[in-house]
Amino acid sequence: MEAGKTVNILKWLLVPLAIPVLFTGCQSPDTYYWGHYENLVYVMYAKPDKVPPEEQAEVMEADLQKAIAANKPVPPGFHAQLGYVYFQLGKLDLAQREFTAEKKQVPESTIFMDRMLANLVKK
Repeated sequence: MEAGKTVNILKWLLVPLAIPVLFTGCQSPDTYYWGHYENLVYVMYAKPDKVPPEEQAEVMEADLQKAIAANKPVPPGFHAQLGYVYFQLGKLDLAQREFTAEKKQVPESTIFMDRMLANLVKK
């Protein structure tokens, strides 16, 4: 078999295999239940006095319950943010729960979440 024919055959075999791979990376925006997450993160850093941590925790917990009811995951970072809010409030048991949930949902966050969990022990 000639080298040129082999390349053409490989092209025709790889293209159909590549298409599903490309589309699995392009998930729809409503894959996650976003709720107020993006807005709360923005407000927390841009206007820290506008929404106190107690209210942030309340809103995020309500969004988490809505996500569960809709059978949708929350976006990556949601549990970490909620855990940080609980950390600010001194609710270390709830912070630990959320940091652990973030590690489970987003394994790439394990090193960072382990550091956050270690900070809980120090307090």
